[in-house]
Amino acid sequence: MSELLVTRYDRVLQLTLNRPAARNALNNALLTQLAEQLEAAASDNTLSACVIYGSERCFAAGADLNEMAEKDLPATLNDSRPQLWKRIDAFNKPLIAAVNGFALGAGCELALLCDVVIAGDNARFGLPEITLGIMPGAGGTQRLIRCVGKSLASKMVLTGEIITAQQAQRAGLVSDVFPASLTLEYALKQAALMVRHSPLALQAAKQALRQSQEVPLQAGLAQERQLFTLLSATEDRREGIDAFLQKRTPDFKGR
Repeated sequence: MSELLVTRYDRVLQLTLNRPAARNALNNALLTQLAEQLEAAASDNTLSACVIYGSERCFAAGADLNEMAEKDLPATLNDSRPQLWKRIDAFNKPLIAAVNGFALGAGCELALLCDVVIAGDNARFGLPEITLGIMPGAGGTQRLIRCVGKSLASKMVLTGEIITAQQAQRAGLVSDVFPASLTLEYALKQAALMVRHSPLALQAAKQALRQSQEVPLQAGLAQERQLFTLLSATEDRREGIDAFLQKRTPDFKGR
């Protein structure tokens, strides 16, 4: 049985984590499949967005502790895992997490890596690594503090405390909360709204948004303007303006 299920809806790709017996624990094999699928989707001009889903009961309950327990210091230093996370993070199109149940440890880090997080009302988010004598190691400390602020991020990392979907929404980690049975449906609807727009504009906007978390304001503003200017040379930009003036639906081609 495949640990990653792949479903396509027109221009939207759905990747479903499928290790139910392990509560979708993210081992290296699953992360490799995820990276490979996203890399293929990045180069596929007929795909414009991706949704990552677990199930109605669990998104991903963390890293695979059985796999982690086997690694000593040299093995951890030479682990391929950081490169796998980097490959996933390099996905250049909108990435939506549809989260039900536990998104803990690496599962929370995967959600934080996504552009939009849509949660079921049963979702729970946390970085409980401190309770195991370790700490987050796949971007949790860096992305969470940029997302929810110093105080809440520090509390979650230093205590291992888990927060609810509603708390996560108030803190800015989650955009929307729905009944768990509807989470995936609404995530796919959000993706469908996105892919109606120009693929080039979507990628440029994502790049600018990412830059806002990584560079000073003036550098971010310069990057934003550069991307805005580059889009002015695209056929999609002309099509978008013409369609608006002619009161019709635009037909974007990604050119």
